[in-house]
Amino acid sequence: MYTLYAVCAPGLEPFIARELDQLGLTTSHSPLQHASTKRKSEDEVGGAEFHASLRDVYRANLHLRTASRVLVRLRSFKASLFPELRRKAARLPWEHHLAPGQPVALRVACHTSRLYHAGAVAERVAGAIGDRLGQPPPLQKFNENAGKSLPQLILVRLVENHCTISVDSSGGLLHRRGYRLATAKAPLRETLAAGMLLASGWDTASPLLDPFCGSGTIPIEAALLARQFPPGRDRRFAFMDWPNFKAGTWETVIADARAAKVSTLPRIIASDRDAGAVRSAKANAERAAVTDCIEFSCRAVSGIEPPPGPGWVVTNPPFGVRTSSKRDLRNLYAQFGKVLHTKCPGWHLALLCGSLQPLRGTGLSLDRGIPLMNGGLRVKLTVGRVKG
Repeated sequence: MYTLYAVCAPGLEPFIARELDQLGLTTSHSPLQHASTKRKSEDEVGGAEFHASLRDVYRANLHLRTASRVLVRLRSFKASLFPELRRKAARLPWEHHLAPGQPVALRVACHTSRLYHAGAVAERVAGAIGDRLGQPPPLQKFNENAGKSLPQLILVRLVENHCTISVDSSGGLLHRRGYRLATAKAPLRETLAAGMLLASGWDTASPLLDPFCGSGTIPIEAALLARQFPPGRDRRFAFMDWPNFKAGTWETVIADARAAKVSTLPRIIASDRDAGAVRSAKANAERAAVTDCIEFSCRAVSGIEPPPGPGWVVTNPPFGVRTSSKRDLRNLYAQFGKVLHTKCPGWHLALLCGSLQPLRGTGLSLDRGIPLMNGGLRVKLTVGRVKG
């Protein structure tokens, strides 16, 4: 059994916990955070810890829609001196996750600890790996855009002289599903789009509408969800390079995922006024093998034609990127509100926006919103319902 940590963007913790529960991987406790830590390392920004088998490492990477990474916690121990750190790190089962001489990338975070120099900590951990495997690993930088040539990422966290060492099982960030090569302006991360769908409460049977579809991320993620297509089915993972990788087990995990059958599909309608964005969305949907699930069209929000409902509107309206002034933005949101009141009475809503101020002009009744991050921008996800 492994101790695992599914990392997600801040704000998505409840949804990743729900996903793990649906996979039968119940979280062991609330998301791991350290009260005295002011600055958080990447593996602490949010997520959930759980205990599972090697097979479940594969399943979590394949199926989780809101996770950024799945980390394997090798061990936690006290370390206040460099010789102690190296000695204890050398006891870890590195041979399960690394071949001798395999390149690694060390990501170190030190907070309120006697060992505060990240570079020196990385040097000792690399030495410990060499002590265990017989030769020190080549150290490389972790470049997300390097494709298949990524080194094995190892995360080291020191908080108050307590060291936790984790091995990344995912490789490239899990939002990289592999289908989105063409992007429109201000692209939405796939993991955040999936989180919006889960937060909206969409039942995967009722119609779903995205009138600001951009490069199609929300409708494509909706189609993957409705068809029960696992988001990681077309990509490679770091665990495939581990010495203890079980190809037969992975094949059964994939076979189980492909065995899922869906009898009927909902109507998923996606539109945008930008013809180039719609072309990109169609190309992305084709790569995701869900073109038969989505009805794309190029039209302004005033021209949307919702099917009989009620259904769900899940969308990411512009918040300044594609509008020339604040007045244009106010007019757009006011028009959007009128269209929804006229054409979508009783429909559920999930809207992602830069701030709540533009939403006040819609006349819609929405909650205060969940703070989230998208590509370094602070955004809010609001949920509500159009009054009938």
